Amino acid sequence: MATRGAATAAAASIIWKHRRNFSLRSHHFNPRIIPTGYKLLQIRAIQGASTDSVTPLKNRDESKPQNWKIKMLYDGDCPLCMREVNMLRERNEKYGTINFVDISSNDYSPEENQGLDYKTVMGQIHAIQSDGNVVVGVEAFRRLYEEVGLGWVYTITKFEPIGKIADAVYDVWAKYRLQVTGRPSLEAILEARKKDKVETCGESKECKM
Repeated sequence: MATRGAATAAAASIIWKHRRNFSLRSHHFNPRIIPTGYKLLQIRAIQGASTDSVTPLKNRDESKPQNWKIKMLYDGDCPLCMREVNMLRERNEKYGTINFVDISSNDYSPEENQGLDYKTVMGQIHAIQSDGNVVVGVEAFRRLYEEVGLGWVYTITKFEPIGKIADAVYDVWAKYRLQVTGRPSLEAILEARKKDKVETCGESKECKM
């Protein structure tokens, strides 16, 4: 038990050490736990990806890949989220495997996304594989990165106890991310969206949350 506890403590130390070295690219904390030997590869991957502004590109024209393998449901109202989305978009130009879906868009349809409504997806990162399987949290990030040739970033999270620790760290971030990033509470956001829907759509049945 003592050995196991020491291993867990050491793993936790690694997580917090690397957390300081990464920018928060996502609206959901991205716990990239990478061994020292991977640092050079990581730098090259990011340099070859995105250095653009973090301004959300909500109005960007983007065609859905014909042979996509996974959907990324993201919050287009969050600049931190858009950092990672923009990086993955650039990588995806080569692979065409990710279908990006902005849940903050008025056109977002839960029916087209395994019944996942706005409130649910705001709770944590969700991704939908082409076979309909839904993955969340760290696993979602791992699957998304694998589809654009960056699977090595999350390889270590497949092993225990690192995997469980990464999940725990992510869960804490997902719970408090709105507060940490200075945004209103989820309840306030939902109320504002509801009001906006009423003002925009009136009695139209086509407008959905």
